[in-house]
Amino acid sequence: MKIWDISQTLRPGMPMWPGEPPILLHRNAQISADCPVNVGALDTPLHAGTHADSPFHYDPQGAASADCDLDVYVGRCVVVDVRHAANRVELGDVDWAAIGGATRVLFRTYDSFPNDNWDSDFTAIAPAVLARLRESGVRLIGTDAASLDPEQSKTMDAHHEVQRGDMRILEGLVLDDVPPGEYELIALPLKIAGADASPVRAILREIDR
Repeated sequence: MKIWDISQTLRPGMPMWPGEPPILLHRNAQISADCPVNVGALDTPLHAGTHADSPFHYDPQGAASADCDLDVYVGRCVVVDVRHAANRVELGDVDWAAIGGATRVLFRTYDSFPNDNWDSDFTAIAPAVLARLRESGVRLIGTDAASLDPEQSKTMDAHHEVQRGDMRILEGLVLDDVPPGEYELIALPLKIAGADASPVRAILREIDR
């Protein structure tokens, strides 16, 4: 059964949201004549790379990463190609028939994911699109962009539309090699108390038909 790894590689020097500190990888111990093992420590912002926003990110009363139910992060999903969208994914950009009754939807906006450069002009998602997804029973929305909202947004309209349906969010996915269609998603957030987001190792598995 084929597996697509749709996660960014966390590494020092990777592009970060403007203002966020860089990732630091420390070597606390190294294999030597006096030490039998390598031991490291990772210092990273919670929204680095491919991550799951917890509701606490945009709702002071929302659940933190450790408190989120896991079932929504595992199960059937549909990948939808919206690379033709300009600046923001609007209602007319979405193949609604392809989504059907899916409860997890991942949007591909990039021809090629910008692994080495921060893209301030990433394609956001219109609140109207998220409202329609919410009304149709979608429980998780994912995107290869850095956020559902534009970089300079102060109102976080897309995130608050998600909040109305208690949906979950995956951001920073890498969907370059994934054809549109249906898959099994596995993208579990780490069990971090009080966290507003968590890095995930997100994969798609081919569905055995």
